[in-house]
Amino acid sequence: MMKKTFMSLICGLVAATSVNAQGYSSPQYDRPPFGEDKLYVATGLSGFNLNYDDCSKLQFNLQAKAGYLFADNWMVMAQTEYDWHKTMPNTFKAGAGLRYYIEQNGVYVGLSGDYVHQKRFDDFQPSAHVGYAFFLNRTVTIEPEVYYNHSFKDNDYSGFGLRIGFGIYFE
Repeated sequence: MMKKTFMSLICGLVAATSVNAQGYSSPQYDRPPFGEDKLYVATGLSGFNLNYDDCSKLQFNLQAKAGYLFADNWMVMAQTEYDWHKTMPNTFKAGAGLRYYIEQNGVYVGLSGDYVHQKRFDDFQPSAHVGYAFFLNRTVTIEPEVYYNHSFKDNDYSGFGLRIGFGIYFE
């Protein structure tokens, strides 16, 4: 069942990235979709065996982000996460990051750094992610992304995964 869900999400990501005419390039919109001085809020969901690290087999992750586009296609973000693990203590993360959008197709790349707190374990984890902002309308997006978190303290806590999120861009 999980393999079918994972493959459905991958197929959806591929289909979403192949769409290049989203309507936001129409002359009716006065600003580019990732234009300067926009605010951004988002929530993301990961888990259900869509991510993997050596320490946990089943994990559920809920993430909240807020950002500001300080220049066209460049966003600075703050984020917080809560990870529920079946076989180990739960984790809280807080951090900041930078994201760059390729405006022609909605693909973005980003880097972030997170402070990670777990019972008797604190760490700093840099993260890299690649995703796609698929606009449902002028301001609301679905954002599938692939990410990698790296732990400097214990390599068993490094891992990769797939996250599905919803974002809102305020003008």
